[in-house]
Amino acid sequence: MGNVGSGLIAATLLWAGAAVADCAPDGLELRGPSGMQHFSIEIADTPQERETGLMFREKMPLSAGMLFVYEQPQHARFWMKNTLIPLDMIFADASGTVRRVYSNAVPQDLSVIDGGEGVRYVLEINGGLAKRMGIVEGAQMRASAIAQTDAVWPCSGE
Repeated sequence: MGNVGSGLIAATLLWAGAAVADCAPDGLELRGPSGMQHFSIEIADTPQERETGLMFREKMPLSAGMLFVYEQPQHARFWMKNTLIPLDMIFADASGTVRRVYSNAVPQDLSVIDGGEGVRYVLEINGGLAKRMGIVEGAQMRASAIAQTDAVWPCSGE
Protein backbone atom coordinates (compact mmCIF):
# COMPACT_ATOMS: atom_id res chain seq x y z
CA MET A 1 0.00 0.00 0.00
CA GLY A 2 2.93 2.35 0.74
CA ASN A 3 4.20 2.09 -2.85
CA VAL A 4 0.85 3.07 -4.33
CA GLY A 5 0.69 6.16 -2.10
CA SER A 6 4.29 7.08 -2.96
CA GLY A 7 3.57 6.70 -6.66
CA LEU A 8 0.53 8.94 -6.37
CA ILE A 9 2.55 11.61 -4.58
CA ALA A 10 5.33 11.39 -7.19
CA ALA A 11 2.82 11.65 -10.04
CA THR A 12 1.18 14.66 -8.38
CA LEU A 13 4.55 16.39 -7.96
CA LEU A 14 5.46 15.68 -11.59
CA TRP A 15 2.11 17.06 -12.74
CA ALA A 16 2.59 20.21 -10.61
CA GLY A 17 6.05 20.72 -12.10
CA ALA A 18 4.68 20.28 -15.62
CA ALA A 19 1.96 22.84 -14.94
CA VAL A 20 4.60 25.39 -14.01
CA ALA A 21 6.78 24.54 -17.03
CA ASP A 22 3.73 24.71 -19.30
CA CYS A 23 2.72 28.14 -17.90
CA ALA A 24 -0.70 28.40 -16.34
CA PRO A 25 -2.86 30.93 -18.22
CA ASP A 26 -3.09 33.10 -15.10
CA GLY A 27 0.54 32.79 -13.98
CA LEU A 28 3.81 34.57 -14.68
CA GLU A 29 7.32 33.80 -13.50
CA LEU A 30 10.34 36.06 -13.35
CA ARG A 31 13.89 34.81 -12.93
CA GLY A 32 17.00 36.83 -12.37
CA PRO A 33 20.03 37.27 -10.12
CA SER A 34 17.88 37.14 -6.96
CA GLY A 35 16.08 33.92 -7.89
CA MET A 36 12.59 33.20 -9.19
CA GLN A 37 9.28 34.87 -8.36
CA HIS A 38 5.76 33.77 -9.28
CA PHE A 39 2.71 36.01 -9.76
CA SER A 40 -0.95 35.33 -10.41
CA ILE A 41 -1.86 37.69 -13.21
CA GLU A 42 -4.71 39.19 -15.12
CA ILE A 43 -4.07 39.80 -18.81
CA ALA A 44 -4.80 43.14 -20.46
CA ASP A 45 -4.47 42.47 -24.19
CA THR A 46 -7.20 44.58 -25.78
CA PRO A 47 -7.12 48.38 -26.14
CA GLN A 48 -9.95 48.78 -23.60
CA GLU A 49 -8.34 46.42 -21.05
CA ARG A 50 -4.98 48.19 -21.42
CA GLU A 51 -6.63 51.60 -21.06
CA THR A 52 -8.46 50.59 -17.87
CA GLY A 53 -5.62 48.56 -16.33
CA LEU A 54 -5.74 48.59 -12.54
CA MET A 55 -7.71 51.83 -12.24
CA PHE A 56 -10.15 52.19 -9.34
CA ARG A 57 -8.81 49.17 -7.44
CA GLU A 58 -8.28 49.77 -3.76
CA LYS A 59 -5.98 46.79 -3.19
CA MET A 60 -4.26 43.90 -4.90
CA PRO A 61 -2.97 40.66 -3.35
CA LEU A 62 0.79 40.68 -2.75
CA SER A 63 1.60 37.98 -5.33
CA ALA A 64 -0.79 39.33 -7.98
CA GLY A 65 -0.33 41.62 -10.96
CA MET A 66 -1.55 42.62 -14.37
CA LEU A 67 0.32 41.85 -17.58
CA PHE A 68 -0.22 44.31 -20.44
CA VAL A 69 0.33 42.62 -23.79
CA TYR A 70 0.85 44.58 -27.02
CA GLU A 71 0.60 43.12 -30.51
CA GLN A 72 3.93 44.66 -31.52
CA PRO A 73 6.88 46.21 -29.65
CA GLN A 74 6.31 49.92 -29.12
CA HIS A 75 7.18 52.97 -27.06
CA ALA A 76 5.23 52.38 -23.85
CA ARG A 77 4.00 55.27 -21.70
CA PHE A 78 1.80 54.99 -18.62
CA TRP A 79 0.24 57.29 -16.05
CA MET A 80 -1.55 56.71 -12.78
CA LYS A 81 -4.81 58.59 -13.41
CA ASN A 82 -7.59 56.93 -11.38
CA THR A 83 -5.14 54.35 -10.02
CA LEU A 84 -5.52 54.14 -6.26
CA ILE A 85 -2.58 51.93 -5.24
CA PRO A 86 1.17 52.46 -5.75
CA LEU A 87 2.57 50.23 -8.47
CA ASP A 88 5.87 48.98 -9.83
CA MET A 89 5.97 48.68 -13.62
CA ILE A 90 8.24 46.11 -15.21
CA PHE A 91 8.78 46.76 -18.93
CA ALA A 92 9.91 43.83 -21.12
CA ASP A 93 10.77 43.37 -24.77
CA ALA A 94 9.35 40.77 -27.17
CA SER A 95 11.61 38.05 -25.72
CA GLY A 96 10.32 38.67 -22.19
CA THR A 97 13.60 40.25 -21.08
CA VAL A 98 13.11 43.06 -18.57
CA ARG A 99 14.42 46.34 -20.01
CA ARG A 100 13.25 48.80 -17.36
CA VAL A 101 11.81 48.72 -13.85
CA TYR A 102 9.88 51.74 -12.57
CA SER A 103 9.29 51.64 -8.82
CA ASN A 104 6.51 53.08 -6.71
CA ALA A 105 4.40 54.95 -9.23
CA VAL A 106 2.35 57.46 -7.22
CA PRO A 107 -1.43 56.91 -7.15
CA GLN A 108 -3.45 59.46 -9.15
CA ASP A 109 -0.29 61.10 -10.56
CA LEU A 110 -0.65 62.36 -14.14
CA SER A 111 3.11 62.38 -14.86
CA VAL A 112 4.08 60.19 -17.79
CA ILE A 113 6.02 57.03 -16.89
CA ASP A 114 8.21 56.25 -19.86
CA GLY A 115 8.94 52.56 -20.38
CA GLY A 116 11.08 53.20 -23.44
CA GLU A 117 11.12 51.81 -26.96
CA GLY A 118 10.62 48.18 -27.97
CA VAL A 119 8.23 47.28 -25.13
CA ARG A 120 5.87 44.38 -25.77
CA TYR A 121 4.93 43.43 -22.18
CA VAL A 122 4.41 45.42 -19.00
CA LEU A 123 3.87 43.76 -15.63
CA GLU A 124 2.28 45.90 -12.92
CA ILE A 125 2.74 44.71 -9.34
CA ASN A 126 2.37 46.28 -5.91
CA GLY A 127 4.63 49.28 -5.34
CA GLY A 128 8.00 48.50 -3.76
CA LEU A 129 7.77 44.79 -4.48
CA ALA A 130 10.25 44.75 -7.38
CA LYS A 131 13.00 46.17 -5.18
CA ARG A 132 12.19 43.84 -2.27
CA MET A 133 12.26 40.83 -4.62
CA GLY A 134 15.37 41.96 -6.49
CA ILE A 135 13.65 42.26 -9.89
CA VAL A 136 16.09 44.12 -12.13
CA GLU A 137 16.84 44.87 -15.77
CA GLY A 138 17.93 41.69 -17.54
CA ALA A 139 15.54 39.43 -15.59
CA GLN A 140 13.43 37.11 -17.74
CA MET A 141 9.64 36.68 -17.79
CA ARG A 142 7.79 33.50 -18.63
CA ALA A 143 4.03 33.35 -19.22
CA SER A 144 1.62 31.78 -21.68
CA ALA A 145 0.74 35.30 -22.91
CA ILE A 146 4.34 35.85 -24.08
CA ALA A 147 4.80 34.82 -27.71
CA GLN A 148 6.63 31.52 -27.34
CA THR A 149 8.44 31.84 -30.68
CA ASP A 150 10.18 35.00 -29.35
CA ALA A 151 10.57 33.97 -25.70
CA VAL A 152 14.04 33.80 -24.21
CA TRP A 153 12.52 31.54 -21.51
CA PRO A 154 9.66 29.61 -23.16
CA CYS A 155 6.94 27.79 -21.28
CA SER A 156 7.89 24.39 -22.63
CA GLY A 157 11.09 24.06 -20.64
CA GLU A 158 13.65 25.43 -18.25
